[in-house]
Amino acid sequence: MTDTTNLSIRIDRSLKDEADQMFNEMGMNLTTAITIFVRQAVRQKKIPFEIALDASYDRNVSLADARAVVERIRENAELNGTANMSMEEIDAEIRAARTERRNRTKI
Repeated sequence: MTDTTNLSIRIDRSLKDEADQMFNEMGMNLTTAITIFVRQAVRQKKIPFEIALDASYDRNVSLADARAVVERIRENAELNGTANMSMEEIDAEIRAARTERRNRTKI
């Protein structure tokens, strides 16, 4: 028998209940599912799935809110003269400004 240890975590009760139900339907319990996750993470040396922000998933951010933020970003880009710049050009300007600032503080 392998040497095991206990793991104690806090999780929202309703999330745990949903996970228990889903994994039971797959023929396993939550402990087995978490063990599978950890084994895959160790094997792959990374989280074994993509983690990303999805504004449509966040219950506090509506699609209209997200569109309003994007519009404000566009307006600011127009005002700042960066709307037609590539990310490489913007990064180059930032690097130049930081270098200039460092040079000023050395004097």
